[in-house]
Amino acid sequence: MLREWRHRRAVQRVKPGDGRPLKRFRWWQMLTRALFHLRLVNDDGRQTVYAVEVKHQNQSEGYVKAHLYLDGRHHAESKVPAVFPVQGGTVEVRTSGFGLKRCHYVTAEGSEHQLVPDPASAEGRRARLDRSHPALSRCIGFLSVIVLVIGLVLLILQLAEQVTRAPEGVAQYVGTFTSPIDLPAWGNAVVGLVTVAASTERALRLRYSRLLDGGAG
Repeated sequence: MLREWRHRRAVQRVKPGDGRPLKRFRWWQMLTRALFHLRLVNDDGRQTVYAVEVKHQNQSEGYVKAHLYLDGRHHAESKVPAVFPVQGGTVEVRTSGFGLKRCHYVTAEGSEHQLVPDPASAEGRRARLDRSHPALSRCIGFLSVIVLVIGLVLLILQLAEQVTRAPEGVAQYVGTFTSPIDLPAWGNAVVGLVTVAASTERALRLRYSRLLDGGAG
Protein backbone atom coordinates (compact mmCIF):
# COMPACT_ATOMS: atom_id res chain seq x y z
CA MET A 1 0.00 0.00 0.00
CA LEU A 2 2.83 2.39 0.86
CA ARG A 3 4.53 1.62 -2.43
CA GLU A 4 1.32 2.33 -4.37
CA TRP A 5 0.89 5.63 -2.51
CA ARG A 6 4.43 6.68 -3.37
CA HIS A 7 3.84 5.67 -6.98
CA ARG A 8 0.70 7.80 -7.24
CA ARG A 9 2.43 10.72 -5.55
CA ALA A 10 5.33 10.52 -8.00
CA VAL A 11 2.93 10.51 -10.96
CA GLN A 12 1.21 13.61 -9.55
CA ARG A 13 4.57 15.44 -9.49
CA VAL A 14 4.97 15.15 -13.25
CA LYS A 15 4.70 18.48 -15.07
CA PRO A 16 4.22 18.99 -18.81
CA GLY A 17 7.26 19.79 -20.92
CA ASP A 18 7.93 22.87 -23.01
CA GLY A 19 8.64 21.11 -26.31
CA ARG A 20 12.31 22.07 -26.54
CA PRO A 21 14.54 19.73 -28.57
CA LEU A 22 16.77 17.16 -26.95
CA LYS A 23 20.38 18.29 -27.07
CA ARG A 24 23.13 15.98 -28.23
CA PHE A 25 25.22 14.42 -25.48
CA ARG A 26 28.71 15.92 -25.23
CA TRP A 27 31.72 14.14 -23.73
CA TRP A 28 32.33 16.85 -21.12
CA GLN A 29 28.86 16.16 -19.66
CA MET A 30 29.72 12.64 -18.48
CA LEU A 31 29.97 13.68 -14.83
CA THR A 32 26.93 15.95 -14.80
CA ARG A 33 24.38 14.40 -17.15
CA ALA A 34 22.79 11.00 -17.71
CA LEU A 35 20.80 10.11 -20.83
CA PHE A 36 18.84 6.92 -21.49
CA HIS A 37 16.64 5.85 -24.41
CA LEU A 38 13.55 3.69 -24.83
CA ARG A 39 12.11 2.60 -28.17
CA LEU A 40 8.56 1.26 -28.28
CA VAL A 41 6.53 -0.01 -31.22
CA ASN A 42 2.86 0.97 -31.49
CA ASP A 43 0.11 -1.40 -32.58
CA ASP A 44 0.25 0.11 -36.07
CA GLY A 45 3.98 -0.61 -36.32
CA ARG A 46 5.09 2.99 -35.81
CA GLN A 47 8.07 3.46 -33.50
CA THR A 48 7.98 5.85 -30.55
CA VAL A 49 11.26 7.01 -29.04
CA TYR A 50 11.47 8.19 -25.44
CA ALA A 51 14.55 9.65 -23.76
CA VAL A 52 15.19 10.28 -20.07
CA GLU A 53 17.66 13.01 -19.13
CA VAL A 54 18.95 13.63 -15.61
CA LYS A 55 21.26 16.51 -14.74
CA HIS A 56 23.13 15.75 -11.53
CA GLN A 57 24.25 19.33 -10.85
CA ASN A 58 20.82 20.12 -9.38
CA GLN A 59 21.69 17.80 -6.49
CA SER A 60 23.62 20.60 -4.78
CA GLU A 61 20.34 22.51 -4.57
CA GLY A 62 18.67 19.70 -2.66
CA TYR A 63 16.83 18.08 -5.57
CA VAL A 64 17.38 16.37 -8.90
CA LYS A 65 15.05 16.66 -11.88
CA ALA A 66 14.39 14.05 -14.53
CA HIS A 67 13.22 15.10 -17.99
CA LEU A 68 11.26 12.94 -20.42
CA TYR A 69 11.56 13.52 -24.16
CA LEU A 70 9.18 12.10 -26.75
CA ASP A 71 10.50 11.79 -30.30
CA GLY A 72 13.19 14.35 -29.55
CA ARG A 73 10.97 16.94 -27.83
CA HIS A 74 10.65 17.80 -24.16
CA HIS A 75 7.49 16.02 -23.06
CA ALA A 76 7.48 16.08 -19.22
CA GLU A 77 9.62 16.70 -16.14
CA SER A 78 9.57 15.75 -12.49
CA LYS A 79 11.68 15.77 -9.37
CA VAL A 80 13.07 12.35 -8.55
CA PRO A 81 12.00 9.79 -7.65
CA ALA A 82 10.04 10.21 -10.87
CA VAL A 83 7.35 8.07 -12.50
CA PHE A 84 6.49 9.06 -16.07
CA PRO A 85 3.38 7.57 -17.73
CA VAL A 86 4.35 6.32 -21.20
CA GLN A 87 2.88 4.01 -23.79
CA GLY A 88 2.06 0.66 -22.22
CA GLY A 89 3.35 1.48 -18.73
CA THR A 90 5.62 3.87 -16.86
CA VAL A 91 9.27 4.91 -16.72
CA GLU A 92 10.66 4.99 -13.19
CA VAL A 93 13.73 7.10 -12.35
CA ARG A 94 15.58 7.13 -9.03
CA THR A 95 18.94 8.58 -8.09
CA SER A 96 21.53 8.13 -5.37
CA GLY A 97 24.39 10.32 -4.24
CA PHE A 98 26.55 8.79 -6.97
CA GLY A 99 24.26 8.81 -10.02
CA LEU A 100 21.26 6.77 -11.12
CA LYS A 101 20.13 3.67 -9.31
CA ARG A 102 17.03 3.05 -11.40
CA CYS A 103 15.87 3.99 -14.90
CA HIS A 104 13.42 1.28 -15.94
CA TYR A 105 10.40 0.83 -18.14
CA VAL A 106 7.67 -0.99 -16.18
CA THR A 107 4.86 -2.40 -18.29
CA ALA A 108 1.24 -2.54 -17.20
CA GLU A 109 1.75 -6.28 -16.64
CA GLY A 110 4.61 -5.59 -14.23
CA SER A 111 7.65 -6.65 -16.28
CA GLU A 112 10.69 -4.37 -16.03
CA HIS A 113 13.26 -3.36 -18.64
CA GLN A 114 16.24 -1.08 -18.07
CA LEU A 115 16.49 1.77 -20.54
CA VAL A 116 19.47 1.86 -22.89
CA PRO A 117 22.15 4.43 -21.99
CA ASP A 118 23.29 6.89 -24.63
CA PRO A 119 26.55 5.60 -26.18
CA ALA A 120 28.35 8.90 -25.47
CA SER A 121 27.38 8.99 -21.78
CA ALA A 122 29.45 7.54 -18.94
CA GLU A 123 26.79 4.86 -18.47
CA GLY A 124 26.93 4.06 -22.18
CA ARG A 125 30.71 3.76 -22.17
CA ARG A 126 30.56 1.46 -19.13
CA ALA A 127 27.94 -0.69 -20.90
CA ARG A 128 30.18 -0.87 -23.98
CA LEU A 129 33.07 -2.08 -21.82
CA ASP A 130 30.79 -4.78 -20.42
CA ARG A 131 29.89 -5.96 -23.93
CA SER A 132 33.40 -5.84 -25.40
CA HIS A 133 35.35 -7.08 -22.36
CA PRO A 134 32.93 -9.02 -20.11
CA ALA A 135 35.67 -10.65 -18.02
CA LEU A 136 37.33 -7.31 -17.27
CA SER A 137 33.93 -5.79 -16.54
CA ARG A 138 33.14 -8.52 -14.01
CA CYS A 139 36.52 -8.01 -12.33
CA ILE A 140 35.89 -4.27 -12.01
CA GLY A 141 32.44 -4.90 -10.57
CA PHE A 142 33.81 -7.43 -8.09
CA LEU A 143 36.57 -5.03 -7.05
CA SER A 144 33.99 -2.30 -6.43
CA VAL A 145 32.08 -4.59 -4.07
CA ILE A 146 35.26 -5.57 -2.21
CA VAL A 147 36.23 -1.91 -1.76
CA LEU A 148 32.79 -1.08 -0.37
CA VAL A 149 32.81 -4.05 2.00
CA ILE A 150 36.23 -3.01 3.34
CA GLY A 151 35.04 0.59 3.73
CA LEU A 152 31.92 -0.59 5.59
CA VAL A 153 33.94 -2.77 7.97
CA LEU A 154 36.31 0.10 8.75
CA LEU A 155 33.36 2.41 9.36
CA ILE A 156 31.73 -0.06 11.75
CA LEU A 157 34.99 -0.51 13.68
CA GLN A 158 35.49 3.24 14.05
CA LEU A 159 31.89 3.82 15.12
CA ALA A 160 32.08 1.03 17.68
CA GLU A 161 35.23 2.54 19.15
CA GLN A 162 33.71 6.02 19.39
CA VAL A 163 30.48 4.77 20.94
CA THR A 164 32.18 2.71 23.65
CA ARG A 165 34.57 5.54 24.51
CA ALA A 166 31.75 8.00 25.19
CA PRO A 167 31.66 9.09 28.87
CA GLU A 168 28.05 8.05 29.34
CA GLY A 169 27.69 5.43 26.66
CA VAL A 170 27.42 1.69 26.48
CA ALA A 171 30.93 1.14 27.86
CA GLN A 172 29.55 0.61 31.36
CA TYR A 173 27.59 -2.37 30.05
CA VAL A 174 29.83 -3.91 27.39
CA GLY A 175 33.22 -2.36 28.11
CA THR A 176 35.38 -0.30 25.78
CA PHE A 177 36.35 -1.39 22.30
CA THR A 178 39.58 -0.49 20.51
CA SER A 179 39.64 -0.86 16.76
CA PRO A 180 42.42 -3.19 15.58
CA ILE A 181 42.89 -0.88 12.58
CA ASP A 182 43.95 2.68 13.32
CA LEU A 183 44.21 4.71 10.13
CA PRO A 184 45.78 8.18 10.01
CA ALA A 185 43.77 11.10 8.66
CA TRP A 186 45.19 10.70 5.17
CA GLY A 187 44.35 6.99 5.26
CA ASN A 188 40.71 7.72 6.06
CA ALA A 189 40.68 10.25 3.22
CA VAL A 190 42.01 7.65 0.78
CA VAL A 191 39.43 5.10 1.92
CA GLY A 192 36.70 7.69 1.46
CA LEU A 193 37.83 8.50 -2.07
CA VAL A 194 38.09 4.90 -3.23
CA THR A 195 34.67 4.00 -1.77
CA VAL A 196 33.10 6.96 -3.58
CA ALA A 197 34.81 5.82 -6.79
CA ALA A 198 33.49 2.28 -6.26
CA SER A 199 29.91 3.47 -5.69
CA THR A 200 30.17 5.75 -8.73
CA GLU A 201 31.27 2.79 -10.85
CA ARG A 202 28.29 0.80 -9.61
CA ALA A 203 25.96 3.71 -10.36
CA LEU A 204 27.13 3.62 -13.98
CA ARG A 205 25.62 0.13 -14.09
CA LEU A 206 22.55 1.21 -12.09
CA ARG A 207 23.60 -0.95 -9.16
CA TYR A 208 22.80 0.23 -5.65
CA SER A 209 22.80 -1.30 -2.17
CA ARG A 210 21.52 0.69 0.76
CA LEU A 211 24.02 -1.07 3.01
CA LEU A 212 27.14 -0.75 0.82
CA ASP A 213 26.56 2.33 -1.31
CA GLY A 214 24.51 4.06 1.36
CA GLY A 215 27.38 3.63 3.80
CA ALA A 216 29.78 5.17 1.27
CA GLY A 217 27.52 8.19 0.94
